[in-house]
Amino acid sequence: MQGSERPAEIRRLTRYLAAMMLITALISCGKEDTPARRPGARGAAVAIRTAKPQRIAIQRQVDLAGTLASIDQARVSSEVAGMVREVPVNLGQEVKAGQVLVRLDPRELEIALRRAESQLRQTEAQLGIDGVKVKEPPPDEDIAAVRTAAANRDDARAQLARATRLRSRNLLAQADLDTAETRVKVTDAAYQAALENVHSLKASLQDRRAAFELAQKKLEDALIRAPVAGSVSERLAQPGEFIRENTPVIALVQLNPLKVVTGIQEKYAGIIRPGLTVQFRVESFPDRLFEGKVEFVSPSVDQATRTFTVEVLVNNSDRKLKPGFFAKGTILVQRDENVLAVPEETVSTLAGVAAVFIVEGDKVRQQTVELGAREGKNLEVNSGLQGNETLAASNLSQLASGVSVQIGGSRGGPGASDATRPRQEGGR
Repeated sequence: MQGSERPAEIRRLTRYLAAMMLITALISCGKEDTPARRPGARGAAVAIRTAKPQRIAIQRQVDLAGTLASIDQARVSSEVAGMVREVPVNLGQEVKAGQVLVRLDPRELEIALRRAESQLRQTEAQLGIDGVKVKEPPPDEDIAAVRTAAANRDDARAQLARATRLRSRNLLAQADLDTAETRVKVTDAAYQAALENVHSLKASLQDRRAAFELAQKKLEDALIRAPVAGSVSERLAQPGEFIRENTPVIALVQLNPLKVVTGIQEKYAGIIRPGLTVQFRVESFPDRLFEGKVEFVSPSVDQATRTFTVEVLVNNSDRKLKPGFFAKGTILVQRDENVLAVPEETVSTLAGVAAVFIVEGDKVRQQTVELGAREGKNLEVNSGLQGNETLAASNLSQLASGVSVQIGGSRGGPGASDATRPRQEGGR
């Protein structure tokens, strides 16, 4: 009986071992990736689309960030003291050059002008000037005071000559001759005094005219005018306020054109020049692209920032831009033709290293490239390609050198990219 039980036990053990081997095999098979799950496995080609390098034109540009500022701005001050009668402009109002900004009370200035005019007319009268038709004083000999002194002198000289003849004949006393001689000396002195007085009057005439013109100017300065066209940024004087000379009353800023003041890195000093086009945006109008022209370029570099100053002239005829806005944009430097470039979807970047996958038959080869500027959806290639290659343009995350590929596969099919492939269980 024991002999019959032993073969049965051996058969059961054999069946148990076979079952365990089958279970182990099934578990092992379950752990292995199928060709669809293991991209690039033998017999499971990755479906890709392809693209060709192309020759394009690229606009070279230099980034800039700066602040909008007014080209002309003025802090207008009063040149005379007085009471503010009226301020006919308001904050933000645009004014023209010469427009009245502030009116001062002119009464004291008018009195000062009349006084200066009276003193001038008095001096002109003494010099024989009518002040209207004749502006320059006549010669000294034509002035009445000098003519009178000259006539008295000539008469005294004639009387002395007559007295001298009579004395020589003993027909005139010595005392009368001495009197005649004294009179000549007196009249000579009076003539010299008249000349000196005329010279003094002529000098005083210039001073009186200057004082009169200054009084006229001060009266005109009672109307404080805009020296330049612009907008009122500050209103510093109020009606009824008494202001002294040189007191600021209005601040003006010019709104058109404006300038963007920015600093450019010194490595671009050789290519930035006046006349280049600038495109920029401001936060207040994010959807609008503004343009300007490089106007001034500083000849020196700031040693602290290693940048040089550039000023960009901007047309602001619609008054959208305001001084103080922050501008961010680019300077369009030059446009290069026939530049080798590839579509951005053909480039894979890992740890800062860019690479493309070149299709060679039914396999791909990874090729490192050096990229340059971006133009739309194309990237400039400085090195790494000849220009006649065929490049993989999809499912790049599943590719590596030697992986088999199938050209023309659709997105989401076998071998789809990580972005389109359904996520496997367990996060795989």
